[in-house]
Amino acid sequence: MDSDYAIIGGGVVGLSVAWGLLGRGRSVTVIDGDDGSFRASRGNFGLVWVQSKGMNQPRYASWSQGSAAAWRGFADELREGTGEDPALQQNGGYDFHFSEETLAETVARYEVLKAKLGGNYPYEVLGHNELRMEEPAIGPKVVGAILHQQDGHANPLKLLRALAADVRRRGGRVLNGKTVRSVTRNDVFRIECTDGTIVEAARTVLSAGLGSAVLGPKMGFRAPIRPQRGQVLITEKLPKVFKRPSLITRQVDEGGVQIGATNEEVGHNDTVTVEGMAGLAAQAIAAYPMLAKAQLVRSWGALRVLSPDGLPIYQQSREMPGAYLVTCHSGVTLAAAHARFLPDWLEGTAQAPDLEVFSEDRFDLS
Repeated sequence: MDSDYAIIGGGVVGLSVAWGLLGRGRSVTVIDGDDGSFRASRGNFGLVWVQSKGMNQPRYASWSQGSAAAWRGFADELREGTGEDPALQQNGGYDFHFSEETLAETVARYEVLKAKLGGNYPYEVLGHNELRMEEPAIGPKVVGAILHQQDGHANPLKLLRALAADVRRRGGRVLNGKTVRSVTRNDVFRIECTDGTIVEAARTVLSAGLGSAVLGPKMGFRAPIRPQRGQVLITEKLPKVFKRPSLITRQVDEGGVQIGATNEEVGHNDTVTVEGMAGLAAQAIAAYPMLAKAQLVRSWGALRVLSPDGLPIYQQSREMPGAYLVTCHSGVTLAAAHARFLPDWLEGTAQAPDLEVFSEDRFDLS
């Protein structure tokens, strides 16, 4: 047997789980896909975000809150271990509104969620004038914003690089360029790749993003996962413009302004379109008119990993006990939870979080 755990998928989700298990003294092999794989970890918006999550499932809100609270210590430990700083900034984030009606409707929904969370949902409503004091570059079309104090953002590529480096430093094995063909289980799991590589492990975690939709049913999971395209723009490096990120723009640690993102149901098509880019640019300029003069230097499309209700899936296979499905849309936000808390669930310790609401049973229509 090669390892206590084999992690299928070497993105932010899989590496965060591997990092946490290695910290508990488990041996881990990570099997990462080839260059043709769809990689959400390399194309996302980089938000560490609580606001608006869990409106219909408070447990998702509290799970996101717990991860956001653990992010600072998680980032510090990665930096100390690797010298790579994920560039976490966590002083709140904005949800901009262009009409009083949508602002009032959202606040009403937040109040309902806040009550369900026992009052633990720290946000404030800023009118245009209050917002302008915080963000002098804000445009006149923005009537106000909701400032949520638990929100922030990080550099997802630096996070991915730090996780990969620290997994190796902790003794983990990362196999790159591998496509898993089959997973079987007798006394141990036997994972066979298309190039003939074989990994054996006592347990296995399937966290292969969109690849889980193909491999999952072969391991006893429903894995009802679909892609959703998000297009993103980034500008030239600019002087410090914004104090905080929003769902429309964020200024990355290197100076560029990231603008996003679309939500498009186009299957596995991850290309960019003129229509998508034009819509993003128009919205960004409406929020911050000064961006009309900024040069665009890059654009890309990436595919989100979504379940039918948008919530994570955490499930142990009934057909293959010891095999677990871990998939989510918010891999960056939940990275700290996957590193700090999810290993207790996998190990079945007394500290294991209650993740029952995220099981596949919620998709059972019978």
